[in-house]
Amino acid sequence: MFRRFVLVTGALDFPIGLGVLARGVLDPQAESFTALIPLGVFLCFAAAALIWAAQDLEVRAPIVFWQGLVRLFSVVGIIYAIATGLEGPEQIAVCVFDGIISAVYLIGCVRLTGMSPFQLLLGRTR
Repeated sequence: MFRRFVLVTGALDFPIGLGVLARGVLDPQAESFTALIPLGVFLCFAAAALIWAAQDLEVRAPIVFWQGLVRLFSVVGIIYAIATGLEGPEQIAVCVFDGIISAVYLIGCVRLTGMSPFQLLLGRTR
């Protein structure tokens, strides 16, 4: 079940990444172009890494664990942006979505491998 979750959520990063890239290329804006292009490429890379990691989760769990941390920090950043008025409350849906994925990744990796979060953070395997 955890493997399938990682595989599906990883695969969903591809269209999101391509959409971010398309937005940057099709409607270039000076204030966002240099942020959107690397973000889109990063999301596509994250998708590929998660799909690859799902093929042998026991060994590649640190990759999924780190992606869980990335999503967790993204949630914290969005919550800060909402609280300070930089983003609207419609971003709460993104927080819920990424927060759930983050929790499943972090908890799932610890349970699957039996390793501590610190060991996963350091990239330890078996």
